[in-house]
Amino acid sequence: MISSQIIQTSLDELRAITKVDLTVFDLLGDEVASTTTHTDITKDLIRGFAGSPADSQVMGGKHLLKIWDEEELAYILLAKGMNDDVYMVGKIAVCQIQNLIIAYKERFDRNNFFQNLLLDNMLLVDIFNRSKKLHIEPTCPRAVYLIETAKEKDGIATEVLKGMFSSQMGDYITSVDEDNIILIKSLEGNTTPEAMEEVAQTIVASMNTEAMINVTVAYGQVVQELKDVSKSYKEAKMAHDVGKIFYAEKNVVAYNTLGIGRLIYQLPVNLCRLFIDEIFGKELPSELDEVTLNTLNKFFENNLNVSETSRQLFVHRNTLVYRIEKIQKSTGLDLRNFDDALTFKIALMVSNYMNYLDNKE
Repeated sequence: MISSQIIQTSLDELRAITKVDLTVFDLLGDEVASTTTHTDITKDLIRGFAGSPADSQVMGGKHLLKIWDEEELAYILLAKGMNDDVYMVGKIAVCQIQNLIIAYKERFDRNNFFQNLLLDNMLLVDIFNRSKKLHIEPTCPRAVYLIETAKEKDGIATEVLKGMFSSQMGDYITSVDEDNIILIKSLEGNTTPEAMEEVAQTIVASMNTEAMINVTVAYGQVVQELKDVSKSYKEAKMAHDVGKIFYAEKNVVAYNTLGIGRLIYQLPVNLCRLFIDEIFGKELPSELDEVTLNTLNKFFENNLNVSETSRQLFVHRNTLVYRIEKIQKSTGLDLRNFDDALTFKIALMVSNYMNYLDNKE
């Protein structure tokens, strides 16, 4: 239902223009909003009028009118003033509040619709019928962006997003849990991956500058039909989870750039543990010292180039070779060999995944 604050704002604006005092009551006779402190109307009178078949009632310079929510009575309006246009102003107020009720109901219904759509709680025929009723285009390129922000900042973050994206442009903002805000973004037919990345980077930058919030953004692939939006949401959610495990340094993660991390994320836990035991035995990667791990990561970044890695780490080439050979003695893997390096890299990622699961439990 529409809030009393919204109704009060509408009444104040009409009062400023027409000089007619307006009061809205609920069906029990309690005041919802008013431009005056003196209504001289009892609760019994309001209740009696609410139960009568008449749409309006005149008492001297006072007019009672009914406000409907479709076919259901929602409120009673009292209009009073010194001029002859009181009744007409009352009718205008009724019309305006009824339009507000419709608008806010539609917004609520849209939010509910997208929440059920994202969670796959709707039949195909219901998606078509409800989207038509809510004036949502069923065939339009869309992608889902998942924005993670601090819970206490969710309200601020949502307002910033609403200022950036609007339903008039085909964009919708909702949420299905307490941790994330979801943007269903309408796209052009020829939208490139670079353009999608730019949208995500713009969100991150705007949150940082306008709301002083650090956020991470994950997004799925483009879908062409409304019924497939849940697919893009699942991809965005996977990108978010995989990004936290394997790409924690990134604040934007796209589903189509997850690479081998996406494969590892979907492996059975028992298979991951078996693989870790076969590669590392008792010496888990998490127990490697920070210097060794930094050396390995830099070595992989430089495509197994010993000279370039030693230059960037400001260490002697022989020192780097010693560290690599130390890994070889404990695991039997020579990281200067591509196959062994690939095996070790995957093992490190699997180990990170297992640590993530253990911490989550």
